Amino acid sequence: MAVLAACGRKDDGTMRLVDRDAPAPVSSAEEPPVAINPVSPVRYPNALLDQGIEGQVLLRLYVDSAGRIVPDSTRIEESSGYPALDSAALVGSPDLRFSPALHQGRPVAAPFIQPVQFRGPRARPRSPTP
Repeated sequence: MAVLAACGRKDDGTMRLVDRDAPAPVSSAEEPPVAINPVSPVRYPNALLDQGIEGQVLLRLYVDSAGRIVPDSTRIEESSGYPALDSAALVGSPDLRFSPALHQGRPVAAPFIQPVQFRGPRARPRSPTP
């Protein structure tokens, strides 16, 4: 428990606060959350897909110790440069599911960055014919 105590007064009338028992630093998760959705709930905006516009959005998420996204915690860490892609990532994020972060083998709440990639279907390379 942190205790802040006022120490003796200086001649100029100011008081100095001393932190007697500084809290231990918060350690980060050793293993970040892992997405467990079998299919991504994020939908590629059709208009951008049709135009071949691709991009990546980095979302800053916060999950609790059960792996659930904490409501209203999602933020865009890095934009794709396309507001429609950014919006699609935000709209689909509440339906993302994760295994929790782990610290010393125990589930913990943790913030993390989740990339969401928007890539159009690509033709598979043809295999050489014998």
